[in-house]
Amino acid sequence: MDVASHKCLDPEDYTLGKTVICREIQIKTLLALFGQRCHLTPGSIFVYGHTGTGKSLVIQSLLRYHKLPHIFINCVECSSQRFLVEEILNNLPLNNHAGNKIAVHADDITNENEDFVRCEDLTDFVRNLKSLVSDNELRKETLYIVLDKAERLRSTNPVLLPALLRLQELSGLNICTILISEIVWEKFRAGTGFCEPYCLNFPDYTRNELMEIMVLDAPAACESELYSLYVNMVLSVFHMVCRDLRELRHIARLNFDYFIEPVKTEECAPSNARKLWKNIEPHLKKALKSVYLREVSSRQWELMQQAELADDDSSQAVAPPRSHVELPFYSKFLLIAAYLASYNPLKCDRRFFAKYSGKSSRRMAKLIKKNERASNHLLGPKTFPIDRMMAIFYSIIDGKVVPSAHIYVQISSLVSLHLLGQVGGDDKISAPKYRCLVTLDFIRNIARTVQFDIMRYLYDFL
Repeated sequence: MDVASHKCLDPEDYTLGKTVICREIQIKTLLALFGQRCHLTPGSIFVYGHTGTGKSLVIQSLLRYHKLPHIFINCVECSSQRFLVEEILNNLPLNNHAGNKIAVHADDITNENEDFVRCEDLTDFVRNLKSLVSDNELRKETLYIVLDKAERLRSTNPVLLPALLRLQELSGLNICTILISEIVWEKFRAGTGFCEPYCLNFPDYTRNELMEIMVLDAPAACESELYSLYVNMVLSVFHMVCRDLRELRHIARLNFDYFIEPVKTEECAPSNARKLWKNIEPHLKKALKSVYLREVSSRQWELMQQAELADDDSSQAVAPPRSHVELPFYSKFLLIAAYLASYNPLKCDRRFFAKYSGKSSRRMAKLIKKNERASNHLLGPKTFPIDRMMAIFYSIIDGKVVPSAHIYVQISSLVSLHLLGQVGGDDKISAPKYRCLVTLDFIRNIARTVQFDIMRYLYDFL
């Protein structure tokens, strides 16, 4: 392979910026870090930012546009250290004797394939990597190993992440490890041995940038000015509560037909922004209630909107809102017990539910809570064993309830309704654990129907 025949990387080249818009600064910074094709690059680069900010898109587009040798791996697909390092080794963009790029993909591997490289530990990984790259024309260029969803690496072998960051040093090869994550670098540090990468932030898109990108989704039959007006209306409602580009595009796509309907029926002119706004405003406000939730599919959402427009009383195949779910008597108390187990610390169960435990004063409870880091409701629901939920259930319900299969069947019904979430317990040894999935307003409505004052038993509201 003749390296000189390839196009050199120029930080001032904004050709890619015409297709990946609103990320010119990040593209220029990455090109400056990459340097020329055969130059030694930084050993590791850490790219971070919120979801939907173009991190993976920019990295993939940049490497493909300049035809740089690279491996792109999503860490979600690699459940262990061995899967990850074998995925890297068997997807190296190596050259055959004719000078053509070849790669062994894990999807094509069979037991009879002797070319599949197996790796037991990190020492074998570094040795095999040096052997494969050193005997190949690939050694003349920088090899980029891109690991998307890199936060998953924190739960694997503690030496894996430091080794990947020092891969250039350990192998003696011109390798650059690029980590893409949605969390900041400070949350990756877990001990010594870390090589500090170059950190590059992808900030959230501004309102003008979101509008510039979303206007590109205009249908072919719609004028750009009219679609720009529609995008401006969507952002005026959703920009304060949602900055995720994918969610905003999804909402704009679902509601565009209702916006353009008066224009198609010639009820108003495309320039009549006031009338178009009055027509689309109710639909956008309804969509505002389901941002990030996606409790119904896009098709179900369209059916709901069509039913309301037609004023049709016939029932549609749409999931009912959770606030209208009717539950049996014991199921309500089981759900209340599950909520208390999810949001109350374990140490408080005796104080709340034991009949003869010593009652501490509110002042003492406030002093205890003052030293805690955050509210349990801010941290989210926690898992709990079924024994703890049943103990709370028998404590809060009036009268004596005999344990029976009927009670446990109702727990399964709560799981099927997605009011409880089961965590583990698939095998025969470990006991199942659960997590309560309902909101505080929902459980207060449930408790009100059985005349149970749940606020007295919530630790965060003492």
